[in-house]
Amino acid sequence: MKKTYVTSMPNHIGAFLKASKCFSALGINITRVSYNKAVDSHTLFIDAEGTEEQLRKADAELKEIGYLQSNSDKTSIVLIEFYLKDIPGSVTNILTLINNFNFNISYISSQENGTDYQQFKMGLYVEDSDKISEFLTEAEKLCKVRVIDYNSSEKVYDNSIFYNTYVLGLSQTMGLSEDVKNELLVHVNLAMQTLDEQGLSPYRTFDSISKFAELLGISKGKAFSPRISTHKITDNTEITLIEPPCGSNTIIIKSNKEVLFIDSGYACYSEEMLEVFKKCISDFKNIKKTILVTHADVDHCGLLPMFDEIIVSHKTAHCLKNEYLGNDGYREKNPLHKPYINICKTLTSYKAVNPEKIKVLWNNIETLSEPLTQIGFFDFQELHFEVYEGKGGHLPGEIVLIDYTHHIAITGDIFINTHGLTPQQAEYNQYAPILMTSVDTDPKLCAEERKAIVQRLGVGKWQIFGAHGFKKDYSVNS
Repeated sequence: MKKTYVTSMPNHIGAFLKASKCFSALGINITRVSYNKAVDSHTLFIDAEGTEEQLRKADAELKEIGYLQSNSDKTSIVLIEFYLKDIPGSVTNILTLINNFNFNISYISSQENGTDYQQFKMGLYVEDSDKISEFLTEAEKLCKVRVIDYNSSEKVYDNSIFYNTYVLGLSQTMGLSEDVKNELLVHVNLAMQTLDEQGLSPYRTFDSISKFAELLGISKGKAFSPRISTHKITDNTEITLIEPPCGSNTIIIKSNKEVLFIDSGYACYSEEMLEVFKKCISDFKNIKKTILVTHADVDHCGLLPMFDEIIVSHKTAHCLKNEYLGNDGYREKNPLHKPYINICKTLTSYKAVNPEKIKVLWNNIETLSEPLTQIGFFDFQELHFEVYEGKGGHLPGEIVLIDYTHHIAITGDIFINTHGLTPQQAEYNQYAPILMTSVDTDPKLCAEERKAIVQRLGVGKWQIFGAHGFKKDYSVNS
């Protein structure tokens, strides 16, 4: 059994030795340690492996010696700018006030600017956030005061309790529970450690994660406003394209009064999307809910638990089953991507689907020799699709569906209409490459797959439905 301990280590010689002796005496093996004083002088992460009983005893001993974190919600760094007269001793009254409130100073910066005032910046380590309002009231009697937003400040003024402050901001944005917040804390640390081992600065990446969470958060509830369009295919068949501001599109095909869904977005929008489905399908509550998944990315599979039947390729089924068993999916198998995928899953409340709902169709070709290989057919009422599996340029198990009679192509993430994105979608899409180096497993191969899709389209006018952005109209001349 494995467990990650997030410990608050005393900043003195022998602190880690004391924790190590605790684990050693209980026969527990330490598998990973992460501590970087330049990042966070208080927090040390320890991955430990032992029996359930051994780990339970370690919990008690670490708590007894005060190494397990507690009451972290009340602890924060508050960045404040004091507008002080540029005269000797002007800061003395502020320092006296800080001392009276028992706040520790973790950062100070000030420099004359040619005016009669100085902008004096301080980072205050505050263990009881309830005292801040009272402090600011008293400080404003002495000078003009401005609180600097820690998460959006251009410069990182203080990082002595980086993990707690950062994760608390993400959690509040997405309304995460305490248990989920602790899980997120571990993933954020792993991302930091991965960047550190590569010799990369973490701040651009972590700023992107913050903006990613902000975009997810501001699009929830009444602010959730997907672009919805309906496209007539025949007298009895139409396609409804639902484009949320964040995450993949969902396609609804209605043909001869039967309904098929293709892909779904993030789990954090399940309530919002459910309301959209009810508006699009009057009898949604009573119908059999079947969905086809183009590939096993988190932003395509978030709503799968609400469906009765899930149609997938062999490789996609393998990935979804692994996730259900608590193992790594395809994305997590890349150690550079793993922390960010886990952060994304935590922020979006992703839950793996029960494999009993999964229906695997088409041929299973272990080794694909071409960028696109036909693996079978898929019929849905009036529509007749040829099904192609990609070689894994975007993600293993990816499929493309082409109906040559009605000139429809459903292409997942291999081919999307980048010029048909809403401003919100375009802003969302710029962060994934930063978080994962690239959204594609193999960008060069994915480009070959896109080219292969176009080459397979016959002469005529086509409607291409990608998983992000609006439908693309495409003409092929003779």
